[in-house]
Amino acid sequence: MVERMSDMPPGTIGFRVNGDVEREDYTDILRPALQEALDAHQQLRTLYLIEDLDDIEPGALWEDSRLGFDLGVRHRKEWERSAIVTDIHWMARATKLFAWMIPVYPLAELEDAKRWVAG
Repeated sequence: MVERMSDMPPGTIGFRVNGDVEREDYTDILRPALQEALDAHQQLRTLYLIEDLDDIEPGALWEDSRLGFDLGVRHRKEWERSAIVTDIHWMARATKLFAWMIPVYPLAELEDAKRWVAG
């Protein structure tokens, strides 16, 4: 499940992941929130808090690819900062490949990650 975080600094968007990720998490939560910011001509400053990740259904993977192309590639200039916050060891290690672009913070440093995303 993906839910939008309400306790984010102004000008930022946060998402909390806990459990299974489904197609609807992208179509009903992620895409609309990001598109709303783009429609308002805002730079995208995003934080992804991944507390637990049990399963990602195939439809979610497809939507992730679509979102990556539609909003990532087509609007690459609007992406200002993104950060991942997680204590899931394998995920933190896997995302270090992109650490130059998307830093990874442990859960204990969530507030630091929020400040960094806010700029």
